[in-house]
Amino acid sequence: MSATNRFNLRDFPLWTALITPFTHNGDVDYDDLLTLLKAQEEANNGIVLLGSTGEALNLDLATKQAIIDFCCEQNLNVPLMVGVGGTMLQDTLDWIGWLNQKPIHALMMVTPLYSKPGYHGQKAWFNALLDAANVPCVLYNVPGRTAVSLDFNTVNDLLHHEKFYGIKEASGEVDSFKAYCRAAPGKVMFCGDDALMPEFTRAGAHGLISVVSNVWPRATHLYVKQNLNSTFLDISVWRKASNALMCVSNPIPVKRLLNAKEVIKSAFLQPPLHANDLTDVMPLIQQDQAIKDWYMQNTKYSKHIS
Repeated sequence: MSATNRFNLRDFPLWTALITPFTHNGDVDYDDLLTLLKAQEEANNGIVLLGSTGEALNLDLATKQAIIDFCCEQNLNVPLMVGVGGTMLQDTLDWIGWLNQKPIHALMMVTPLYSKPGYHGQKAWFNALLDAANVPCVLYNVPGRTAVSLDFNTVNDLLHHEKFYGIKEASGEVDSFKAYCRAAPGKVMFCGDDALMPEFTRAGAHGLISVVSNVWPRATHLYVKQNLNSTFLDISVWRKASNALMCVSNPIPVKRLLNAKEVIKSAFLQPPLHANDLTDVMPLIQQDQAIKDWYMQNTKYSKHIS
């Protein structure tokens, strides 16, 4: 079975936007990366590599390729999605072409950075990327990072492209999410903000592409499951925890907490990000305990606390 059809992607409503762990010297820590990959596999979460949470824009091409090769070599029993984003079309197409040779199961394509293209520019950009891809693709709206929103008309015009699988909406606005649902009927709609999963689920979300599941892979899996089957009740617990992990630029808080929990050996981030921009890790540790308590209360398998 080929990589493109090994998994039914709809069986994975939770995808973790994985961090990239580094040594104190800034090299990729592959031992820690394997630990993180295995934790997501054990929780049955899809994995997104080299998104903004993975610091992809701060890594050179050789490093990104080495990370992809390492992750593919693990032959995990969960699918891999890889981030695609940039400012130069040919470089982006070259990246997709390289990924096409790997056992990758999906791509996540962000709105072009910095240049702020409108309808026609976005349509040409995404058409070119989708034409180049050989796996399902998720279009990613994150105007807080790109300075422009994914154009609704562009989405509608791309609706029948065979590689257009879904949308990740991370504007933080429920009304925008509803508008994308209307523009892309039949596509898989992902919440891109952990704290808003309850609201987005009621608006039609099929799943979550998560940051906090780096820290709580099993608990976040249960959180998503409860939202999707309408049994989730503890909004304040998860909202406080999710917001705590976004108190400064992502992924600084996640790395600081994983380091405090001794899951990764270093909280190093690639410049211009810096771990010291979070001055106090104690609020994160308190929220970590709150999620542990929530998980214990919601499952009899207390030995599996994440």
